This record gives sequence, C-alpha cells and structure tokens, in this order.
Amino acid sequence: MSNAPSSNRPAHLRQPYLGLALIGGTFGTAAREAITLAFPSADGIPWAIFAVNILGAFLLGLLLDALARMGPDEGRRRRLRILVGTGFMGGFTTYSALATDTASLLGEGDVGAGITYGLGTVLVGGLATWAGIATAAVAHSRGAK
Repeated sequence: MSNAPSSNRPAHLRQPYLGLALIGGTFGTAAREAITLAFPSADGIPWAIFAVNILGAFLLGLLLDALARMGPDEGRRRRLRILVGTGFMGGFTTYSALATDTASLLGEGDVGAGITYGLGTVLVGGLATWAGIATAAVAHSRGAK
C-alpha cells in the first residue's frame, strides 16, 4: 500500500467517492432486484435482466456524454458521475447475471437461446450506449442554440 497522500490517488479510490459509489450501488442494486421480482423470466428467458442491462447501457451513455459536454470531470460533475454512473448504474446493470443466465440456457441444452441472449444483450447494449451518447449530443446541440 502506498504512503502517498489521498489527493494523489485516482478519484475512484478516494474515501468520499467510495462512499458515493456505495450509496449509488445500493440503490441501483435495489432497483434491479425490484424489477426482476416484478417481471420474472418468461419461457426461461430472463427478460428483466435483459431490459435492465439495455436501459442501463443507454442511461450510462447518456449520463457520461452529457457530463463530458458540461466540462471537466471535477466537483459536482465528478460526484454525480461516481454516484449515478459508477454507483447506481454499476449496481443496476448486471453482467454477472447475464453470464450466469447465458450459461444456464446453454447448460439446459437451449444453445440457440443462450447464444442469442448472451450476444444479443452485448450487441443491443452497445447500440443502447451509442443511442444514449447520441441523445446527449442532440440535447446538447439544442441547448447550445
């Protein structure tokens, strides 16, 4: 462990930011759990986890691009990024459940569904992130007029 002062540490390793990530992560995980309880799997496909991951990818792209367009990653913008982006969205999305659900589908012999679910989530999630970034860019350009 380094004896360097905490101000030399990356932001995500500083005590106040760890607390923000913990708080955000707690609420994000609770939101994801509430959604998965409200919308159970259908025909063995965990649609709630799919939707959470896609929505999370979109919102994270939107948030990060919007914050980047507002200025440097410092002060209030950094706190918001860590609370909502790292914390809430990190707890809300769940790629560990994606991996488990994909392996479960494959293990049950439903290879087509397993591959489609796993790859589909990653590909659609990438598109959702791009859509979030594009949405933030459009919103920014409208606000700049």
